[in-house]
Amino acid sequence: MPSTMFKAFAALCLLTSTVTSLPNGNPNHSPKPYFYAGHDLSSLKIEEDGGFIYKDTARGNATRPVEDILGDGGMNTVRLRLWVNPVVPFDDGYYETYNLAYVTTVAQRFSKKGYKIYLDYHFSDYWADPNKQARPLAWPTTVPALAATLRQYVSSTLLHLHANGVDPALVSLGNEIRHGLLWPQGYVDVDTQPRAALNKNFTDLATLWAASRQGVRDAVKQGAKKPTIMIHIDDGYNVTLQQRWFSALTSSGKVKTSDWDVFGFSFYPFYGTAATFANLKTTLNTISKQYGKPVHVAETDWPAMCTNETGTAPELSEPSVPASVPGQLEWVHTIIDIVKAVPHGLGQGVHYWEPAWLNNTGLGSACQDAILFRPDFSQWPKVTGYSRESVNIFKNI
Repeated sequence: MPSTMFKAFAALCLLTSTVTSLPNGNPNHSPKPYFYAGHDLSSLKIEEDGGFIYKDTARGNATRPVEDILGDGGMNTVRLRLWVNPVVPFDDGYYETYNLAYVTTVAQRFSKKGYKIYLDYHFSDYWADPNKQARPLAWPTTVPALAATLRQYVSSTLLHLHANGVDPALVSLGNEIRHGLLWPQGYVDVDTQPRAALNKNFTDLATLWAASRQGVRDAVKQGAKKPTIMIHIDDGYNVTLQQRWFSALTSSGKVKTSDWDVFGFSFYPFYGTAATFANLKTTLNTISKQYGKPVHVAETDWPAMCTNETGTAPELSEPSVPASVPGQLEWVHTIIDIVKAVPHGLGQGVHYWEPAWLNNTGLGSACQDAILFRPDFSQWPKVTGYSRESVNIFKNI
């Protein structure tokens, strides 16, 4: 029978080998989660094809690719929207297209430079957002047939990207789907009362979203790399909206909480004065704690300029932050701090929307300019974008 001293020595050796097998020899160590620092560059190729160029003011106004300028500023992820079958041209000839061929080309470009790809499915032939989620014109009109088409579409697009050397790290199945997707079949109203009626209202959406999720599984079974799955809702400052929405989505059992990996929330200062830092913090902390899942701010921006003579400029949700380039830095840095402070490392990403869209500088807001490059139209049709200091919003975060 071993002596007491021998047994103590053996136990110590076992403990030592166990501890030193862990990273850094620290039994409490866990690797830091990856933090996505992203920009949506969906329109960049359209700008470039139109002859627009970009200058890096930090390098003596050298002409450089936008992704290199933003990469120096800390970007590690590029977000790209995908439309189903856009009719070209839209909007009096401006829009080229955001179809699969276009997205494949730009995704290859960014992926080859080491950036992670965040694929944003719109499930429409055109823009999809809280105010419009039109079913693609060529798709069926019954929910079962629509679900089957959606499943096949997601699988085939991911396999196409994989075959062309692109495996998205992050996939959002729908864009800002507060009111559902594939209208009218997948329309929902989160304000429906009573609760039983709300849950019933979400049944068709749950069927359709579950089909899109199954499409990802189908692609992975056929060789595509498994992406992180996001559900993306607008109004990230409204915790009640988010709680009601996700509760209703899962109420039928068609969608389980295990079916998605991360929450994505839009957070803009233009569309409601309730979009405060305090309310964003409440949403992120509440939802991450309730579901035990990571959270991202999937879209945001802040104006470099927001004044006009007509008095139609919106009241911004954080009036102490100036509408200026330093204000852009302050806004995004504060959001990053809030996201990174989410307990248990569950705050894992911030993404700025379309920072280089020179001929859409207001980015859909009533402010003149929310991009990160100063546009110069003086040599029209040649247009030049000069990088602002705010291209560095993700630097050293």
